[in-house]
Amino acid sequence: MWKNYKAIFFDWDGTAVMSRKAPADEAVQAMKPLLQKGVKLAIISGTTIENIAGGKLESYFTKAELENLYLGLGRGAYNYAFRDGKPYIFKNMVPEKEELLTIHRICFEIHEELKARYDFDTDIVFSRPNYCKIDLMVSNQRGENLFMQEDELGSLKVSLTEHGITEGLQGLMNLAKEIGKKYGVEVLPTCDAKYLEVGTTSKSDNVDSIFALISKESGILPEECTYWGDEYVGIEKGIFGSDSFMKTEKTAKGDFFDVSEVNGERPQGVQQIGGGVAQFLNFLKDQK
Repeated sequence: MWKNYKAIFFDWDGTAVMSRKAPADEAVQAMKPLLQKGVKLAIISGTTIENIAGGKLESYFTKAELENLYLGLGRGAYNYAFRDGKPYIFKNMVPEKEELLTIHRICFEIHEELKARYDFDTDIVFSRPNYCKIDLMVSNQRGENLFMQEDELGSLKVSLTEHGITEGLQGLMNLAKEIGKKYGVEVLPTCDAKYLEVGTTSKSDNVDSIFALISKESGILPEECTYWGDEYVGIEKGIFGSDSFMKTEKTAKGDFFDVSEVNGERPQGVQQIGGGVAQFLNFLKDQK
């Protein structure tokens, strides 16, 4: 069913595992044979290394296997390879403290604007290394399932309309960019319905950094790569989920697959195949 790829880029939560606290054993077992034969695997996630397999991912693999594993984490912030069985950052895109504090100020001003103008409540997660998460659905808790849920998009649209936010998510994106300009920062907002994430880098920076490295070291071509995720779906017209940022000028000739069951528009060239985590792991097992 699938062609064989030399490099596989994939999201973690909702694609390779059901949640970041779920056991990683099945994913590891599907990954091992590919790493052993030299296929490059790259985990692309908005989280940090401590949240991938409990922060102990390298313990599941041999030193030889780890030479073919890469991590692109934190919305572009950290790009890891492995040396002597240990992860090291080969490209760091974490902003300096002052720039990060400016991002915090931008997000707090978004929070203030939504409360003052629309009486729309939000919470902010400030603890990310290079961006903030603005919770747009404070009463909706995802629990351990951190990926977008089937009913979230509709619920958010109703909530925005009820508060008089007639421009929807595009209006929130525009607000973030406008406030960013006030501070002299070009922000790259993304949204998965529950969270508006505001920072200066994205998964695009992760995939471009890792692709550049493996292409230089192994001569891998863009069309020999594939990109898997569960958050490609359009939140609104022209606004797609965080995994859509894996499609860049450098990676566009690869194959893109979405395992989410959520209905909606995807970026051009992304195939929705559904099936969730099981579908992705079956794909890994079918690679020969």
